[in-house]
Amino acid sequence: MEYLRIVLSALISLLMLFILTKIMGRRQIGQLSFFDYINGITIGSIASEMATNKDSFWAAFIAITIYGLASVLISVGACKSIKIRRFVTGKSVILFEKGVIYEKNLAKAKIDINEFLMECRYSGYFDLNKIHTVILETNGHMSIIPMADEKPVTTKELNLPVPEQETMIANVVMDGTIMEQNLKHTGNDVIWLERELKNYGVADVKDVFLAICDANNKLTVYEKNNMLVKRDLFT
Repeated sequence: MEYLRIVLSALISLLMLFILTKIMGRRQIGQLSFFDYINGITIGSIASEMATNKDSFWAAFIAITIYGLASVLISVGACKSIKIRRFVTGKSVILFEKGVIYEKNLAKAKIDINEFLMECRYSGYFDLNKIHTVILETNGHMSIIPMADEKPVTTKELNLPVPEQETMIANVVMDGTIMEQNLKHTGNDVIWLERELKNYGVADVKDVFLAICDANNKLTVYEKNNMLVKRDLFT
């Protein structure tokens, strides 16, 4: 009976977490602010208490509901008030501008120089001379403004004919498994996929880590491999 109570409590706490996350929105998952981070940890801790402590189930249930509703109310307030928004989410911080690295701003944001450079590389900039400004956003992501002569040239600027609009590609094989619905969406079938894989020199779909099909019905295949790359040029 005790084990059944634990199972039911765990399922209820999991359901509560799912419902609250849906109510609070996708930002809770993908773009955590400082407040979201703290609130997420607290709600998770209360949910764990709800699942494991039989003496505090209802107290934890009420607490997790209050935290969830408070999060929703604060989010609504932040949408309607600039002052509340700045208090809850903070302000953007300039970390780099016109060849100057602002060390105090880095220290204030608790970011060291290696992490700063890593984020620049992650955005495709391996040379700071190609960057005009780096801004740390309130969700922890860095926005980068490139130097004027490093900006990508657009079709409009070159007065070239506008190319055909790109569309989403479909993942038709993931980790050796055929994604049948995605494959059907491309207008192809398993026979077509197997034929294309053979053209790539792949005999078994289980040897494919990822295969994607674009709007032109072109298949790109990435095979599984066991290589471990240990080079680290940036430490």
